[in-house]
Amino acid sequence: MPSLIDLRRRIRSVKNTQQITKAMKMVAAAKLRRAQERVLAARPFSQTYEKLLGDIVGAAATDERVANHPLLAVRPERHVQLIVMTSDRGLAGAFNSNLIKGAVNFLKDKETSAKVQLETVGRKGNGFFKRRNVTISGEHFGIFDKALYADADRIAKTAMERYANSEVDAVYLLYNEFKSVMSQKLTIKRILPVEVPEGRVTLDYIFEQPPDVLLGNLLPNYVSNMVFQAVLESAAAEHAARMVAMDAASTNASKVIEQLTLYLNRVRQASITREIIEVVSGAAALE
Repeated sequence: MPSLIDLRRRIRSVKNTQQITKAMKMVAAAKLRRAQERVLAARPFSQTYEKLLGDIVGAAATDERVANHPLLAVRPERHVQLIVMTSDRGLAGAFNSNLIKGAVNFLKDKETSAKVQLETVGRKGNGFFKRRNVTISGEHFGIFDKALYADADRIAKTAMERYANSEVDAVYLLYNEFKSVMSQKLTIKRILPVEVPEGRVTLDYIFEQPPDVLLGNLLPNYVSNMVFQAVLESAAAEHAARMVAMDAASTNASKVIEQLTLYLNRVRQASITREIIEVVSGAAALE
């Protein structure tokens, strides 16, 4: 049976841990509010951009220069690049483990048909795959702290350059899409070659620039915007997962403190009872 001093020390330790988890929950909640606002503000732009791109490609479909654009070229997937977006820090519940599991399943699916190389965003995914026999073409850290467009644009330009040079035949994004505070959706999206929506009634556009020149500016920005949207979604999902995890940890700490306090009272009561019995027994022996 542990002593009273040991139990008090354990209770004090759990209370200190609970203070840390509560503070981390408050910080994550504050960051989540800002990240959620950025995600909700960026989604309409991404949807409008996608619609505009589909209309322009559809209107200029008869132009051979458009059909032969390097970012629209479809090739057999023999060399594939997967951009995995994990967090730089832990204590976020199943946020990173779900992403890593999704990446491992992706590697297994492509194992026989294609050679896959990873572009890791975040220390957790990078640390996991570095310990395994996986080709890592690049690594990026500290992206989600500020979630800047310049960082996403740099990642996208590297992927587009490799794709245009036929170093890879397809580029995929793996990230957690923010749905709500309690829910994130594991998403795998192919960003190269660019998938233009079909079946839409196209508008009658008059091009001031040749369509291939226009798409030469629109398509790279579209790919960069998809990567940036994934960064925003991942940042919001990470803060939400950490807030939920820290809230659950604080609740569990309260339960542990309650159980330890009850056990402490029982031990103290047993100790007092034993001392009373010893005093009474000693008095009876003197008689």
